[in-house]
Amino acid sequence: QVHLVESGGGLVQAGGSLRLSCVASASTSSTYATDWFRQAPGKEREFVAGFSWSGGGTYYADSVKGRFTISRDSAKNTVYLEMNSLQPGDTAAYYCALRQLGTTTYDTWGQGTQVTVSS
Repeated sequence: QVHLVESGGGLVQAGGSLRLSCVASASTSSTYATDWFRQAPGKEREFVAGFSWSGGGTYYADSVKGRFTISRDSAKNTVYLEMNSLQPGDTAAYYCALRQLGTTTYDTWGQGTQVTVSS
């Protein structure tokens, strides 16, 4: 079974940047997407951004569009989430997950990495 490991979180001041990594233990099928979610205490988990391994298409939540960017290194089975102009509202645990294209079914979740943005 494929395992995902997130890393790159930490404490940053408002306006700063972080790059999160999502490393898979094996190659990801071209029929899957890698999606990023985040969850703050007392709030629902929310979709942040997605990357399709079929064609390289990307999608971003309105709240992060223009500030966050997904990229990938297929040879390293890794998807990156570059986060710029971070604000306190971005504080959350960030998770990556694998999804079959055309579905809302997530096969694998990572353990999460904490991002804290101070004001």
